[in-house]
Amino acid sequence: MARVFTSTVINASAADVWDRIRDFNGLPKWHPRIRDSRIEDALPADKVGCIRNFNLQNGDNIREQLLGMSDYDLFQSYAILESPMPLTDYMATLRLTPITDGDRCFAEWSAEFDCDPSDEADLTTGIGTNVFQGGFDALKRHFGG
Repeated sequence: MARVFTSTVINASAADVWDRIRDFNGLPKWHPRIRDSRIEDALPADKVGCIRNFNLQNGDNIREQLLGMSDYDLFQSYAILESPMPLTDYMATLRLTPITDGDRCFAEWSAEFDCDPSDEADLTTGIGTNVFQGGFDALKRHFGG
């Protein structure tokens, strides 16, 4: 099983960052690689089990299912249902933790998935850099850091 873990510190409160990322359908509002997104079957975007269907800027389509969300613990967990990437059993969690020394938060994004061993290095690097760090960099720009 392949694993990816990326973390950063964002110069904003965990509550403010959560307000920006909480919407499971809101990726296009804060992640630069996402062109558009919709929740299937007109379900609420915070309903566990809902499916977001989104397109990347390059036109690739991905479907993900919300597995868990907590406004108290500030996390979302989701699984990829369909993707052009050569992987299976993908599960990820995006989590925020308040930093009590200043008005900042610790952000971590992790994933586990199965793939052919020959694809593992490219997938873990691509997901960690393009998806996770790319999203964190956009959040840091938005919050002035």
